[in-house]
Amino acid sequence: MSIRRKLTISYIAMLLIPIISFIVVTFFTGTIFKNRLGNAYNVSLGEAPIENIIEKDSRAIDNIKDYILKNNKDLLKDEFFSEQEKYLNKHTGVIVRKNDEFIYISPSLKNNFTYNLLPQFGKNTNNSKIDFLKQNKFVILKQYDFYMEDESKISIFLVLNTTSSESIFYEFIAVEIGILIAILIITNGMLTFFMSKSIVKPLEKLKNGAVLIKNGNLDFKLSSSENDEIGQLSRVFEEMRFKLKESLELQLQYENNRKELISNISHDLKTPVTAIKAYTEGIRDGIADTPEKMERYVNTIYRKAVDMDRLIDELFLFSKLDLKKIPFNFEKVELSDYLNDCIEELRFDLEKKNINITFVNELKEASYVIADREKLKRVIMNIVENSVKYINKAVGKIDIRINENHEYVYVSFKDNGMGISKKSLQYIFDRFYRADSSRNSNTGGSGLGLAISKKIIEEHGGKIWAESDENSGTDIIFTLKKWRDDCIEKDINS
Repeated sequence: MSIRRKLTISYIAMLLIPIISFIVVTFFTGTIFKNRLGNAYNVSLGEAPIENIIEKDSRAIDNIKDYILKNNKDLLKDEFFSEQEKYLNKHTGVIVRKNDEFIYISPSLKNNFTYNLLPQFGKNTNNSKIDFLKQNKFVILKQYDFYMEDESKISIFLVLNTTSSESIFYEFIAVEIGILIAILIITNGMLTFFMSKSIVKPLEKLKNGAVLIKNGNLDFKLSSSENDEIGQLSRVFEEMRFKLKESLELQLQYENNRKELISNISHDLKTPVTAIKAYTEGIRDGIADTPEKMERYVNTIYRKAVDMDRLIDELFLFSKLDLKKIPFNFEKVELSDYLNDCIEELRFDLEKKNINITFVNELKEASYVIADREKLKRVIMNIVENSVKYINKAVGKIDIRINENHEYVYVSFKDNGMGISKKSLQYIFDRFYRADSSRNSNTGGSGLGLAISKKIIEEHGGKIWAESDENSGTDIIFTLKKWRDDCIEKDINS
């Protein structure tokens, strides 16, 4: 999930979770405070709570009304009115007014009620109407108007004190505000924690990884299972670390190879130089005192000079191939005829060494490849030369075979030589590598032949490898791209 989606969901959750939680909690707290309010007024609060409270006080009102209608002359007996207080709720009071004179006021209303705010007679013709009056506090007023026999106007006011309900209401509001704040804090805290865990923690890991790389430590692994942008960044960072480590290891390998190369060059150049120097000193000191010795000394000096020249040529060729500074002239080549020509050129020298070379064409028809004739011949000569050096049988044998698949032609050179150990097999295409670690003159060569062959085949877009077992001979195989009729110059050179 992307960070943008996470933030969007988090924002929506910050809105919805508090709202839903607040509604649910308010339902339960509202029920609790509703029950408290009902207990305070000793009434069950249903759909019309105020009407229920007033209905409960209606007995006192009926008693007062009956009393006034029966005793229309003597209405100043506070004892009767006081007795009716017992039928009233403890938060309810009664005011009785005759014309404009107050004949009774409940004790709870005498000192904290403004009487001139009471409605005039007849204002409330609907006895079910309830008025709200703002005194020093809110009160709920129910007015009952009627006439006596002498046409006197009687108003009975039932006054409900809302002090308790107000305190309960304010307490409810305070609790609700506290709950809302708590829900917001908890919700935002949890969402912030989870968001920070999914964003900040991976960033911390990235920072620690960067610090390790800065300090030169690449031996760690930064893994991430997230699919967001930071997870992608972590995987890219890990890939960068891995490639950087590979690059440093490759650089160290190159440095070691460079040192080894210098050492090998020094060794392989010093050997013929030492021989040339020794034979030259022998001639100068008069050791070659016969024509036969002189001829042998001169021939040895010449042979060593040729070896040096060849080593330098191969080293120069390998260097140019490694730097991709040698041009290739690719063309359409019929491989079977080309190999036959190369074999005929090699056959005479090989027969002198008692080595038979054969060619088996397993293709059903002529096969054309994309190749540079000169460079490909160099590959074939190097492979055959390598095979000749390590054939240890009385009668040597080199079998050349070709077959194909849909895209490539396979060329195989199999000999019956001493073979190569599994340990050495993976290194034979490295420069200056010899399976014979003694680097003696019997096997000869510069150790660059197969390395040059590998570079040339790779420039052809093919591969080269070896299969071998000790004492069972070696099979060196390389592939070449098939020629296609739709090939153009750009395709050939690529």
